[in-house]
Amino acid sequence: MDQIKIGKFIASCRKEVGMTQAVLAEKLGISDRAVSKWETGKSMPDSGIMLELCELLNINVNELLSGEKIMTETYNKKAEENLLAMKKEVDEKNRLLLNLEIIIGVPAMLADFVIYGVAAYVEMPDALRSGLIIFATLMILVVAFIAVGIEQKAGYYECKNCHDRHVPTYWQANLAPHIGRSRYMKCPACGKWTYQKKVLTKE
Repeated sequence: MDQIKIGKFIASCRKEVGMTQAVLAEKLGISDRAVSKWETGKSMPDSGIMLELCELLNINVNELLSGEKIMTETYNKKAEENLLAMKKEVDEKNRLLLNLEIIIGVPAMLADFVIYGVAAYVEMPDALRSGLIIFATLMILVVAFIAVGIEQKAGYYECKNCHDRHVPTYWQANLAPHIGRSRYMKCPACGKWTYQKKVLTKE
């Protein structure tokens, strides 16, 4: 989606209904700075206020996401294009999240191996050795909790038995035995326990 185009469209519609940025912001319960960011294309309205925003601007969500008024005959085509664009954005965000898991996890594991190696082979007081081991263990636990949280939020897990794709709770994912990004969990659809693989999309 073209955020610059959408921003200009919001500004144009706001002026058409005779509202300043401050008045629109007040009606939506947000800051006029947020409205300014929309109109300059720096950010998009939150999905939670899109309907209210559209109502105030006398447009529909499809027109908002298109950044233009839509004629009846092209409405369905534009709606489909907007849905595909939103799906693409969600998929890209999920992909970036999974990459972030690797960016966080791999250096932390390498650092842990180095710390454990130093603690095991370098001559030092026992108190310092114990401190290093405890620090390394705590660090890997914290990073593991963060990494699982990232993985759990990005995309879905697919049941090997019925192929249902779902998002487990954080603790279901965290406590599940795993091989890479496949986790042994109970499927909410068929009730079977299988290794469910990580997938980015719902379909």
